[in-house]
Amino acid sequence: MYALTFGGFVAFGAYLPLYLKAVYGLSTADAAARAAGFVVLATLARPVGGWLADRFGGEIVLSGALAVAVVCAVAVSFAPPMPLATAGFLAMAAALGLGNGAVFALLGRAVPAHAIGSATGVVGAVGGLGGFLPPIVMGLIYQATGSYAIGLMLLAAVAAAALVYCWFVLRSPGIARLTQEEGI
Repeated sequence: MYALTFGGFVAFGAYLPLYLKAVYGLSTADAAARAAGFVVLATLARPVGGWLADRFGGEIVLSGALAVAVVCAVAVSFAPPMPLATAGFLAMAAALGLGNGAVFALLGRAVPAHAIGSATGVVGAVGGLGGFLPPIVMGLIYQATGSYAIGLMLLAAVAAAALVYCWFVLRSPGIARLTQEEGI
């Protein structure tokens, strides 16, 4: 989940300027400024996601964030007019940031206190990989097809799979009971 939420916003921070230049013909400076806005919004949404997860449950917040990411990735894959693309990317940024905070709320509940350092180290490493691989995949897809649509649809598919896992597995009563019984 963290590879998707954190990796997604890191990847867009790196790849969004290229996308905006290629699809919308923006200047380098304008595309970079818009990508910076994406990263800032995702970063600011992160503690809000943790706060919401503390109040409503990490599974609920993460599920909502993933659902928004799916819808936005599909919407922007069709290269809508710039105002709609801007709204889609900003909504995706907020969703990925909220998902970041929710993941750490889940982690704090699911991992015993004596192992939290190791667990956050592994999660951070996975998040780094999540930021490294998508730009490579997007670049390869763009080279092969001349379009970013397939890469964005792939993001939507991965986010949809994560949403299904989060909603049906992480929220299952058996998982919640198991973590309570083990004191996790």
